[in-house]
Order: sequence, then C-alpha cells, then structure tokens
Amino acid sequence: MNSLGERISYYRKKAGMTQEQLAEKCSVTAQAVSKWENDLTAPDISLIAPLAKLFSITCDEFLGVQRAETAAVAPELVNLNAMLLKLKVDSAKGDKVNINFPLSIAEVVLKSGIIKTKGGESLSGIENIDLEQIVSLVKLGAVGKLMDVQSADGDVVEIWVE
Repeated sequence: MNSLGERISYYRKKAGMTQEQLAEKCSVTAQAVSKWENDLTAPDISLIAPLAKLFSITCDEFLGVQRAETAAVAPELVNLNAMLLKLKVDSAKGDKVNINFPLSIAEVVLKSGIIKTKGGESLSGIENIDLEQIVSLVKLGAVGKLMDVQSADGDVVEIWVE
C-alpha cells in the first residue's frame, strides 16, 4: 500500500465498511471518500487522528510512516525503567489491542489476565509471550520491533520496545 488512498481503501474494507458508512462517520460525502481512495484528494488534516482511531491503527500507520526496525544500542545505555513495551494484537476474531506500558510493569500486566477479548476470554497469543526473553534481548541492546507474527488463523501480534 503505497498511497494514502490505497491505505484508506484497505483499512475501510478491513473494518467491513462501505464508502457510504465511512463517509457518514467522517461527516463527508461518499464521493469524498471515493476521491480519497482514488488519490484525487486527501482527507482534511483534522480527520487523520479520527480515521486512524476508527481503523484501530496509529496515525503513523495511517499516513504510511515506516518505523525503524530492530536496532542495537550499547547494552550499558539500556535503562529498563525508561523503556516502553508496545504490544499490538489484531485477532482474526476481530479483537484489536494496542497497549503501551513501561517495560518494568509489563510482566505484571501480561501475567495478570487483565487483557481480555470482547467475550471476556484471555486474548489469544498474549499468554505465550515470554517476557524474560524480551527483557534479555533488550538488556543485550535490542530495541525497536522485536516480533511480528501472523498465525495460520490470521492473528497478528507485534512487539516493540522503545
């Protein structure tokens, strides 16, 4: 997806919306959405954040900004108390979770079972995250995107440390 229009079309369809439904949510016409998707015009800047929220993605993802992949830093510069664990889960069942929390409390959150699906079940894949391995990687200096997995069932899990 190289263009903004392609991304809008992709995320709209992924959300199961028609152009008319998206237009209604944005208080624009279906013709405006069609023009966005065909790269004839772009949404007003005031709609960027609401559109990203509607599609359960970040503004950077919506705009096509690429984050740096995994990088290495000197291990002596690693401060676990100052780092964030960013967890993104997009399940095939429609559950979408974006969590950012300090790495120092990540273990408590992941093991607590706080994160649930719409039906109250534990979110698939989260219970299998080995936080000790993530911390070990970070202590060695790995930061950025540490994991990006798509299961055969269509579940997507990404783990970032920044």
